[in-house]
Amino acid sequence: MSLIADILMIAGAFGAALYCHVLARRLQRFQTLESGMGGAIAVLSAQVDDMTRALREAREAAETQTASLATHVVRGEAAAARLELMLAALNDLPEPGEANTSAGGRKVVRRRASRPEMEAAE
Repeated sequence: MSLIADILMIAGAFGAALYCHVLARRLQRFQTLESGMGGAIAVLSAQVDDMTRALREAREAAETQTASLATHVVRGEAAAARLELMLAALNDLPEPGEANTSAGGRKVVRRRASRPEMEAAE
C-alpha cells in the first residue's frame, strides 16, 4: 500500500513540475516585448500616445481656425453694414433726368416710394 502511495506521490510531483514548467514558459512569452501580449501592450501604448498627440494638434488647429473665422465674421458684418449704408445713400439720389433743384435754387432731395417686397426682405 505504501508503494502505491509513493508511486502516486511521485506522479503527482512530476505532474506539478510539468504544469509549473508550462506556466513558466507561458509567462516568459507573455513578458517578451517583441511578441506576445507584452508586444501588443507596447504597440497599443504607442498608438495611444500618437492619437493623443494628433488630437492635441487637431484641437490647436481648430482653435486657430475658430479665431480666424471669428475675425472674418466681424469683417463681413462691418462690410455688410457699409453696404447697407451705401444702398441707403443710393435711395437718396434723384432719378436720372429729374431736375434736382427747384425754382428757388434750393436743392431738392426726393426719395423713392418704399416697395412692400423690399420691406419684407429686410
